[in-house]
Amino acid sequence: MTIIDRRRLLMGTAGLAVGAALPATPARAEERAEEPATPARAEVPEPGNLDGRPFPAYDYSRANKLPREMTGYWTKSFGARTAKVYISPETPIRSYFTVIAAPDGGFPDRSAWIAMADERQEGLFILEPGPDGWDAPEEEIAYVEEAMAFFQNNRYFSIFGLHYLIGYGGGAPALEAWALAHPLRVIAQVYVDSPGLSAEYLNSYASREFGGQTDGYTPVEFPPGFDLIRYDETVLPTWYVHPDPRSSGASLAYWKRANDVGHGRQHSVLGTVHQQRHGSDRWMTSHAGPIAKVAVQPRRRVSARDIAGFLTAYTRYENFFAYGNQLYERADYRRLGIETHTMMVNGFVREYLVYVPRGAGRKAPVLFVWPGNSQTDKVFVDATQWWKVAEREGFILVVICEQYSNTSVSVSHRDSNVFFQQLRDTLVHGYDVDPTRFYSTGQSAGSQVTQTFAVAFPEYFAAVASTSFTVAPDAAGNVTMDGVAYPAANRTIPTYQIYGYGDLPFLEGTLWDDTQNSLDAWARYHLGVNGLTLDDVDTKAGRRSGFHQRFRTWTWNSRGIAVLKVTKNVYRSHNTMAEEQPLLWDFLKHYSRETAADGTVTRYYSPSAFRRRGDRRRL
Repeated sequence: MTIIDRRRLLMGTAGLAVGAALPATPARAEERAEEPATPARAEVPEPGNLDGRPFPAYDYSRANKLPREMTGYWTKSFGARTAKVYISPETPIRSYFTVIAAPDGGFPDRSAWIAMADERQEGLFILEPGPDGWDAPEEEIAYVEEAMAFFQNNRYFSIFGLHYLIGYGGGAPALEAWALAHPLRVIAQVYVDSPGLSAEYLNSYASREFGGQTDGYTPVEFPPGFDLIRYDETVLPTWYVHPDPRSSGASLAYWKRANDVGHGRQHSVLGTVHQQRHGSDRWMTSHAGPIAKVAVQPRRRVSARDIAGFLTAYTRYENFFAYGNQLYERADYRRLGIETHTMMVNGFVREYLVYVPRGAGRKAPVLFVWPGNSQTDKVFVDATQWWKVAEREGFILVVICEQYSNTSVSVSHRDSNVFFQQLRDTLVHGYDVDPTRFYSTGQSAGSQVTQTFAVAFPEYFAAVASTSFTVAPDAAGNVTMDGVAYPAANRTIPTYQIYGYGDLPFLEGTLWDDTQNSLDAWARYHLGVNGLTLDDVDTKAGRRSGFHQRFRTWTWNSRGIAVLKVTKNVYRSHNTMAEEQPLLWDFLKHYSRETAADGTVTRYYSPSAFRRRGDRRRL
């Protein structure tokens, strides 16, 4: 059996050739066994009952895993209906899940999907027909919405936040109707033996528009004449397998329009593939390029692995705010060699990832990534696409995983200072790194960690650059991290912050408005330690760049070298987006620092990012 080549599939190159391996289960670099061509058929166990079951206890015996007591097969009631949950033995916190609408009359592929979930260390959520089978989508929406609401927010397990969808037979239209109503929450979708949705049903959503409001965050106000994104402009990779030719035409036309595709080309597995047009102006692929597609396979039998290969070539991030929602390529851990490691930190086992790109070379710089609250290392590899920047630029990527927090299925930062020092020593002694070029970044609570290090321990890093959280000393001159107060060092470190127009309330506005908030305090501290004032900015208007000129950037220089930088992304809410990561690296890579035996830190700037000998200048 042929297996879909991921990268060619995404970009539609070389006639959509086949032959490479599927996206693989995250694994240690030394454990890269060949995947079988077909998944084993796992025995389907009798399900346990989640109805009224106590929430799972904390399981500190392993890092970044759902509690061991929750692994296995479960049933959950929704009125007179049920749904099933499968959690593989090694499923991480906030893992990817595949949502399946099972067909009428039994689900013979169930065991294959369970076996593949075990192989991939992921989960399944299976919607089931009623006693008389699936009804029309309009009649099923209440059941599907109730079941999906539980799936997306419960204390038995946690999910990535965006999902893969597979609908079989009579269940396909009901699941497609859910995707139509919630397109920002779907990574990719496949429908097998589906009659599709009616044109009337599709048109009831097509012209709806996404606004600038995200609950709990500052509303984004769009400029006059701005074209809001319509639902039918939301790219969503779609594969129709054996569609009913009498009734599926409206659905296929809708998703072709949404994905902005061109003429079809033939593929031995997918059938006729309509690739997103080169030059497409869809917001959701502004960074990744035209990777979306709609495929139609009218005849050939396809396997569960074929379907998984199509779906898991993709990932997506930001499930609330359309203008920051982005479709990406999903990282293949085995192909890339991303390593999963653990270490003991203050008595708790903690996980972290290390990616050493093939082009890293000797004495490579290192970037430490601190995810946002509740975001694991595995979530952030895909959500930020830092692995692609590392691959292109040749630096070593270290992504920290948080510790179990307010529930047994969620995580947050803890012991960050100790964890970093242990990680630093591990990298220095175990990898070919340049200790003078260690950098830190993070998003939200991870930015809080990074920016706290910049104030309290600037000697740790050559520079820092992070998103959506700023830190400044309090009235006593201290900053607090993980419940511990540290005095501000009052020493310079090159610093960069990117935030969104619709971000946390304490980041609202700009540095020149009448509101004094955390953003102002952060800038005031770093300007002060550099002997600068707000008026020393390069341009008060800010320099515009990016897709739809979304970035507005201000820079402060000391002796011609940037020491403080801030960018406002005027078309996003709180969550970061991968278009920002290259901006952060383009700032960081120019700095190094050397620490003398007495602790004195000397900082340097290199216009070439240390690629040309002798061009570094002392800060």
